[in-house]
Amino acid sequence: QFRIAFVCDFFYPRLGGVEMHLWSLAQHLIRQNHKVIIITHAYGKRKGVRYLPGPLKVYYCPIVPIVDQDTMPTFAPTLPLIRNILIRERIEIVHAHQATSTMANESLVYAAALGLASVYTDHSLFGFNDLASVVLNRVLQITLSTVDAAICVSHTCRDNLILRAKLDSKRVFVIPNAIDPSKFTPDPPNRDSSRIKVVVVSRLVYRKGVDLLVGIIPKICATLENVDFIIGGDGNKRLNLQEMVERERLQERVTFLGAVPHDKVPDVLRQGHVFLNCSLTESFCIALLEAASCGLFIVSTKVGGVPEVLPEDMMLLAECNVDALFTTLKKAIARQQLRPMDPLELHDRVKTMYSWERVADETLEIYDTVRNSKRLNLCDRLNCYSSVGGITALVVCLLIVTFEFWLSFVEWWQPKESIDIVPDIIQFAEFEDKALPKNEQPVVITKAAP
Repeated sequence: QFRIAFVCDFFYPRLGGVEMHLWSLAQHLIRQNHKVIIITHAYGKRKGVRYLPGPLKVYYCPIVPIVDQDTMPTFAPTLPLIRNILIRERIEIVHAHQATSTMANESLVYAAALGLASVYTDHSLFGFNDLASVVLNRVLQITLSTVDAAICVSHTCRDNLILRAKLDSKRVFVIPNAIDPSKFTPDPPNRDSSRIKVVVVSRLVYRKGVDLLVGIIPKICATLENVDFIIGGDGNKRLNLQEMVERERLQERVTFLGAVPHDKVPDVLRQGHVFLNCSLTESFCIALLEAASCGLFIVSTKVGGVPEVLPEDMMLLAECNVDALFTTLKKAIARQQLRPMDPLELHDRVKTMYSWERVADETLEIYDTVRNSKRLNLCDRLNCYSSVGGITALVVCLLIVTFEFWLSFVEWWQPKESIDIVPDIIQFAEFEDKALPKNEQPVVITKAAP
């Protein structure tokens, strides 16, 4: 068994691709009898320890987020709390997620200092020429210099991460995302066949290409009389779409659903024939899998790792401009009218291509490798951090030495022996008592606490 801590600023009740990845992977690892906890920051009144189905134990730490649910960089003040959690849960592997997560980056530094194995998963693509990306890439280069392995959700994402963080390619692996096909099933009899429905489900923000959508909808509606749009999602660009609909008088042909809970997304997708993705950048785009699994034909911008997601006969790609997307979407609609693909066939193909069981198995192989890897002492870590180069290397090494003094103080202030070890909570009652010493017997529950 592995004892793993997922660390990320982004988790439930916030919903998104990273959050669903954490949830789904944790559930499938727990089903294989591995211990998984999640460490994140507090969300409003959701603080302390909570138990989610699985059972999945979540630590909502009393750390205040500043922007977009991301916490303020603290570097050292959170060490006593994180260290306490890692020791009391007897964690072996710290698995950090997402480059923009402050807690994830800090946890990688803590893991190296505490002698724990560390893994990092990158979910997004970032540039090289804007100030935010330059700063983020530099931070990532520092925090990942001691990581044992990195996982990317696509080959494009892998190439991007290697260039940004200057990692050894032998330490970077590709494990694509997945979905639960049983939740995304088609329902052809209840789909309106008299009109073609184009479905858009995403956050309505600039990165998701809402400006392209504003230009496409009027052109499609003016050209094709039997096409309607269903738009699910919310964001700061929703007003632009609503203004366009009112200006073009398309209220009867464009339906806004607002924010859609994830468990209701399949119901929205089943209404459509074509799924439209206008993203300006995507590392993988799990929404394409969800739509295809529900029997929709896919039209998407040709960006990032999107071309790797589905084969050509299930998806049409277009460049990131209104004219190209308009032409491609019109072609897809005509294709659905003349030779529609069988929704059940699409579902079966997605089911065979992607599964969380495969993601869990491949992740466990990486865990097995990093758990047996050599742990780094202070000199080794300083050598890794100095590889950053320039004045940055000197500053980082000074900070790490200072951090080592802080860690020594914390270990004196909170000795490891004084921290209570919590019993494991497992899902299965068929547990052999002789497997653990009497004082370490697990608590067995059959239903997660609310």
